[in-house]
Amino acid sequence: MRLPFSLVSIALVLVAGFWWWLGRAVPVAPAPTSDRKLECVSYSPFRGSQSPLDLSFRIEPWQIEEDLARLAPITRCIRTYSIRHGLDQIPAIAEKHGLKVLQGLWLSSQRELNRAEIAGTIALAKQHPGVISGIVVGNEVLLRGELSAVDLGAIIREVKAAVPVPVTYADVWEFWLRNRDLAAAVDFITIHILPYWEDEPIPAAEAGAHVESIVKRVADVFPGRDILVGEVGWPSAGRMRDGALPSLVNQAIVVQDVLARAVRGGFRANIIEAFDQPWKRILEGTVGGHWGLLTDGSRTPKFTVGEPVSDHPDWLKQAGLGIAVVLAVFAAALVGAGSAREKIAPAVWVAVAIDAVVAGALAGWSAEKIMVESLGWGGWVRGAALAVAALAPPIVGAALLVRRERPPGFVLALGAREDRTGDAVTTAGAWLLVLVAGLAVQTALGLVFDPRYRDFPFAALTAGTVPFLLMAVVSPVGPGRRGPAETIVAVALVLSAVFIVLNETVANWQAVWLSLGLVALALTLRRVRGVPGS
Repeated sequence: MRLPFSLVSIALVLVAGFWWWLGRAVPVAPAPTSDRKLECVSYSPFRGSQSPLDLSFRIEPWQIEEDLARLAPITRCIRTYSIRHGLDQIPAIAEKHGLKVLQGLWLSSQRELNRAEIAGTIALAKQHPGVISGIVVGNEVLLRGELSAVDLGAIIREVKAAVPVPVTYADVWEFWLRNRDLAAAVDFITIHILPYWEDEPIPAAEAGAHVESIVKRVADVFPGRDILVGEVGWPSAGRMRDGALPSLVNQAIVVQDVLARAVRGGFRANIIEAFDQPWKRILEGTVGGHWGLLTDGSRTPKFTVGEPVSDHPDWLKQAGLGIAVVLAVFAAALVGAGSAREKIAPAVWVAVAIDAVVAGALAGWSAEKIMVESLGWGGWVRGAALAVAALAPPIVGAALLVRRERPPGFVLALGAREDRTGDAVTTAGAWLLVLVAGLAVQTALGLVFDPRYRDFPFAALTAGTVPFLLMAVVSPVGPGRRGPAETIVAVALVLSAVFIVLNETVANWQAVWLSLGLVALALTLRRVRGVPGS
């Protein structure tokens, strides 16, 4: 009995060490500015379930007041995008907090709404000329294909003739190069550079240099013109794109590197964005709602300029959950072994230890990703299923491992009554394998047919797969017939895994990790225990 207790100690140390390593704070060099204030930051006041997609919704002034009181110590200016939904109240409130406003004028394909926006913005600029430092006439309307360059130019000239402040237009940098004649209509050029969203995504370590090179490229095309980087930033959560990883550390690195290069290179940069905007997740997935420098719920900064940053600031709690899972796995194994504990082979106890370490290491990570990535009732149902898949199989699997059972096939959960011959633990294992396989297929097919905004639940699916894989490796081959369902699922998982890696590239370690997990599950399904005696 000394071996399992020794392995428990080793597993606990490994899980605790893993979370210490994962949660360690990384030093981030601050931008060389005297007061560490931002030049400007994009601001939208929407919180929680509030959304500009609800055309009837209007922001209360107290909400803007609270936000601007938080932003005034960290920025000199805020960029807005519209006057709708009560956002026309922002300049008056910004004046009380000593903030300048780069006022947005939203344009779309709806001409009546455009006319109302134009008239309202012109009136606002005349009312607050000391606060509104410029007007952005249209935001990425060419990118969205909602107006022609000719119509846009006419609107810009109309607004410019009517307001006492400089006027610009903002779009992704490539669209300025495609529509160079627009430069004659504006007082300064506003370009968006989002390294994460480039057609060929830029890793965080290279993002600052990329931004600087694009500014120089645009400056070469428009010599002598004032250029503002109107949107630049990095998401703190969401799926990888090639080697571009959303994370707190990477967000701090990119923002501060861009600010440092802006100081050295003499260009201005507006950071996107002030607060996380959950409503954007409807359009862009998890990553869309996590570009803020401050959180949505608590409205607090995600990091402090110049101080070390951790990607997992709650790592102690996650380590605690992992330790609890390790103990639960070994407890299930000891109970499952019963009086035969002394007869269990060392290789089986090692398999239990591997199960415990993987589950303990990934339980907290799974929980963190589920909390961030779940959206709407459907997302939370799936998140709950992923939580069960991450926590239950390692525990039930430990009990089956010490009994030297193969992974229980689908038929033991879904078959006819005479085929469901396992005891309660075996039946539970069968249902859990059905759950893990179902989630894996749903994830895999989603990443094949609609991948752009989908996340990679690698942690939960790995924790759910490993115990069954260990059963397949450790347990002897016995009688029983494997059903066609396992074969169909296995083939689908392998083909999907190949496509995902090719589509996402090997630079995307989240995609590679998930794909390896899908292949591991497929191999496991080839060794399940089916209907006995047939």
